[in-house]
Amino acid sequence: MSRIIKAAGYSLDGFRAAYKFEAAFRQILWLNLILLLTLIFMPFAISIKMLLIIASFLSLIVELLNTGIEACVDHTSMTKHPLAKIAKDVGSAAQFLSLLLLFSLWTMAFSSLLR
Repeated sequence: MSRIIKAAGYSLDGFRAAYKFEAAFRQILWLNLILLLTLIFMPFAISIKMLLIIASFLSLIVELLNTGIEACVDHTSMTKHPLAKIAKDVGSAAQFLSLLLLFSLWTMAFSSLLR
Protein backbone atom coordinates (compact mmCIF):
# COMPACT_ATOMS: atom_id res chain seq x y z
CA MET A 1 0.00 0.00 0.00
CA SER A 2 2.83 2.40 0.82
CA ARG A 3 4.29 1.79 -2.65
CA ILE A 4 1.01 2.89 -4.25
CA ILE A 5 0.91 6.02 -2.10
CA LYS A 6 4.51 6.88 -3.01
CA ALA A 7 3.80 6.28 -6.71
CA ALA A 8 0.77 8.59 -6.51
CA GLY A 9 2.98 11.23 -4.90
CA TYR A 10 5.54 10.93 -7.70
CA SER A 11 2.75 11.27 -10.24
CA LEU A 12 1.45 14.38 -8.52
CA ASP A 13 4.99 15.80 -8.52
CA GLY A 14 5.14 15.12 -12.26
CA PHE A 15 1.86 16.95 -12.89
CA ARG A 16 3.05 19.91 -10.82
CA ALA A 17 6.40 20.08 -12.60
CA ALA A 18 4.83 19.85 -16.05
CA TYR A 19 2.28 22.55 -15.19
CA LYS A 20 4.88 24.83 -13.63
CA PHE A 21 7.66 24.51 -16.20
CA GLU A 22 5.97 23.63 -19.49
CA ALA A 23 3.69 26.16 -21.19
CA ALA A 24 2.61 23.59 -23.79
CA PHE A 25 1.33 21.28 -21.06
CA ARG A 26 -0.66 24.12 -19.46
CA GLN A 27 -2.19 25.01 -22.83
CA ILE A 28 -3.14 21.43 -23.64
CA LEU A 29 -4.49 20.87 -20.13
CA TRP A 30 -6.76 23.92 -20.33
CA LEU A 31 -7.83 23.06 -23.89
CA ASN A 32 -8.84 19.58 -22.76
CA LEU A 33 -10.63 20.85 -19.67
CA ILE A 34 -12.69 23.14 -21.89
CA LEU A 35 -13.38 20.30 -24.32
CA LEU A 36 -14.39 17.94 -21.52
CA LEU A 37 -16.71 20.55 -20.02
CA THR A 38 -18.20 21.11 -23.47
CA LEU A 39 -18.66 17.36 -23.80
CA ILE A 40 -20.99 17.34 -20.79
CA PHE A 41 -23.50 19.49 -22.63
CA MET A 42 -23.23 17.94 -26.09
CA PRO A 43 -25.85 15.41 -27.17
CA PHE A 44 -23.33 12.88 -28.49
CA ALA A 45 -23.81 9.15 -28.14
CA ILE A 46 -21.92 7.61 -25.24
CA SER A 47 -19.52 5.85 -27.61
CA ILE A 48 -18.56 9.18 -29.20
CA LYS A 49 -18.11 10.76 -25.78
CA MET A 50 -15.85 7.89 -24.74
CA LEU A 51 -13.68 8.33 -27.85
CA LEU A 52 -13.37 12.07 -27.25
CA ILE A 53 -12.36 11.49 -23.63
CA ILE A 54 -9.76 8.93 -24.71
CA ALA A 55 -8.35 11.35 -27.28
CA SER A 56 -8.16 14.12 -24.66
CA PHE A 57 -6.29 11.92 -22.23
CA LEU A 58 -4.02 10.70 -25.02
CA SER A 59 -3.01 14.26 -25.92
CA LEU A 60 -2.18 14.95 -22.27
CA ILE A 61 -0.20 11.71 -21.95
CA VAL A 62 1.79 12.45 -25.09
CA GLU A 63 2.56 15.97 -23.85
CA LEU A 64 3.79 14.60 -20.52
CA LEU A 65 6.06 12.13 -22.34
CA ASN A 66 7.27 14.88 -24.67
CA THR A 67 8.04 17.10 -21.67
CA GLY A 68 9.99 14.25 -20.09
CA ILE A 69 12.00 13.71 -23.26
CA GLU A 70 12.82 17.41 -23.49
CA ALA A 71 13.87 17.53 -19.83
CA CYS A 72 16.16 14.52 -20.29
CA VAL A 73 17.74 15.97 -23.42
CA ASP A 74 18.25 19.38 -21.80
CA HIS A 75 19.70 17.76 -18.67
CA THR A 76 22.19 15.77 -20.71
CA SER A 77 23.52 18.80 -22.55
CA MET A 78 22.40 22.26 -23.61
CA THR A 79 24.72 22.19 -26.63
CA LYS A 80 23.12 21.53 -29.97
CA HIS A 81 23.43 17.95 -31.13
CA PRO A 82 21.71 16.25 -34.08
CA LEU A 83 20.43 13.37 -31.91
CA ALA A 84 19.03 15.79 -29.33
CA LYS A 85 17.19 17.60 -32.11
CA ILE A 86 15.79 14.31 -33.39
CA ALA A 87 14.58 13.35 -29.91
CA LYS A 88 12.84 16.69 -29.40
CA ASP A 89 11.40 16.78 -32.93
CA VAL A 90 10.03 13.24 -32.68
CA GLY A 91 8.35 14.09 -29.37
CA SER A 92 6.87 17.18 -30.98
CA ALA A 93 5.65 15.13 -33.96
CA ALA A 94 3.95 12.67 -31.61
CA GLN A 95 2.17 15.55 -29.91
CA PHE A 96 1.14 16.98 -33.28
CA LEU A 97 -0.43 13.63 -34.21
CA SER A 98 -2.30 13.36 -30.91
CA LEU A 99 -3.71 16.87 -31.37
CA LEU A 100 -4.60 16.09 -34.98
CA LEU A 101 -6.46 13.01 -33.73
CA LEU A 102 -8.27 15.12 -31.12
CA PHE A 103 -9.25 17.70 -33.74
CA SER A 104 -10.36 15.03 -36.23
CA LEU A 105 -12.53 13.22 -33.69
CA TRP A 106 -14.18 16.44 -32.52
CA THR A 107 -14.80 17.42 -36.15
CA MET A 108 -16.41 14.05 -36.87
CA ALA A 109 -18.46 14.24 -33.67
CA PHE A 110 -19.85 17.65 -34.62
CA SER A 111 -20.54 16.51 -38.17
CA SER A 112 -22.57 13.60 -36.76
CA LEU A 113 -24.92 16.15 -35.19
CA LEU A 114 -25.56 17.80 -38.55
CA ARG A 115 -26.98 14.65 -40.16
